[in-house]
Amino acid sequence: MPRLDDRVPAVLLRVDRNPFHHGTLGAVRSLGRAGVEVHLVADSTGSPVRGSRFVSATHPPPPPGASLADIAAVLRQVAARVSRPAVLVPLDDVSALAVSALGEELAPGFLLPRQPRALLERVADKAELAAVCASVGVPHPVTLMPGSPAQAAAAAWQLGLPLMAKWSRPWLIPAGRGLRSTVVVRSAREAESLYRRTAEAGSQLLLQTRLPPGPDRDWFVHGYVDRAGVTRGGGAGRKHQAWPRGAGLTTAGRWTPDPGLTELVEQLTRALGYRGIFDLDFRRDDTTGRFHLLDFNPRPGAQFRLFEDGAGLDVVRALHLDLTHRPLPEPVLLPGRAFVVENYAPFRALRGRGRERELAWHAADDRAPGRELWGLWARHVSLSLARRAGRLLRATLVSARTNAIADDTPTADTDSRWSGPVSAGPGAGDRLRAGPRVPGAPVSTPAAGLPARTRADDERASSR
Repeated sequence: MPRLDDRVPAVLLRVDRNPFHHGTLGAVRSLGRAGVEVHLVADSTGSPVRGSRFVSATHPPPPPGASLADIAAVLRQVAARVSRPAVLVPLDDVSALAVSALGEELAPGFLLPRQPRALLERVADKAELAAVCASVGVPHPVTLMPGSPAQAAAAAWQLGLPLMAKWSRPWLIPAGRGLRSTVVVRSAREAESLYRRTAEAGSQLLLQTRLPPGPDRDWFVHGYVDRAGVTRGGGAGRKHQAWPRGAGLTTAGRWTPDPGLTELVEQLTRALGYRGIFDLDFRRDDTTGRFHLLDFNPRPGAQFRLFEDGAGLDVVRALHLDLTHRPLPEPVLLPGRAFVVENYAPFRALRGRGRERELAWHAADDRAPGRELWGLWARHVSLSLARRAGRLLRATLVSARTNAIADDTPTADTDSRWSGPVSAGPGAGDRLRAGPRVPGAPVSTPAAGLPARTRADDERASSR
């Protein structure tokens, strides 16, 4: 293991309320095992992380929906308690973007990578990412940004179903609303419904061509770009299992070096002038063999501990070494090493042992989080099921009440002033068949050589 400067503490910041974020525990263990004093600024209530022997101190996190001023105030209080400069490690998008924006203000109390101004916001925003990829020649799925529900439906047909829907700034999604940052859309009607929740989500809706999922297609690359612009630590890995399936976090993955993919990532970080830790998600197109960048996360990925190499280096340790001006060891790759999140992939967790596998929660030198996981997870699942059952019951009661009211309402035939056909006006039939235009993209119409789509087509597509 590389020798870190144990005189310099680390402050781990997480604003998002997620008690089962295993990446937080990974960062605690990574630095704690190296002898670094670890301060955790996160909501650890009901989390297995709270039991780790490597947590030196915990601090109250910023409140939900915290402003930049709120986050700055919390970090100033932590800096005062720590009383000496510390390496600051943001662990979610909100904290990474806040720290980037507050860099100069935080500099006296914290050690941070020096990033080009506003770069983190550009790469984290999924709408901006498409433009970034186009500017540096990195493949990216075709992306459209509808401006209305009708345009969302038209974009769905243009891109082809099923497709991917994403909110451009997922860190703005409010908790408890049933909105996910990324979902698979199987009908134009679903695309319309999602668009109608734009105000609720807090950012633009993006619709993307869906590259077919399958074995060996989902990849991720982690790394740390040091002060000299050299990528250190991390590596390329394949995602073998995810939750939710096809569009979620890695629950089982394997270190799988790919020189072409690594070169593509270094091309991107060099062009951007990026510094610090990154976690990138790719999907490989079997037809062309090209890797398409799906997400750029300017922070450690939850599975970053997969890439602890034979010299004991991972991206969090690389950050600490670099910011304290310590030498970074030469990499010693461990291809084939696996990472498993036990509460999502319990059977996979039984396979492998020793350095060939990293478990998210269980560790021989830090047993408390693994012991606490199952009781807390069972309670979490039970409460989630109860809430889901409650929502289903409420929806059923509302539907029954609506039907009862409808049964008591006179029909249109008994109280109608106009019984003839409704005219849509001249040319309306052509406009409806063509559909609304999506900004920046041609409309698919029969005149353009494509078949007209109907509601029946929509229903069939949604059942595939």
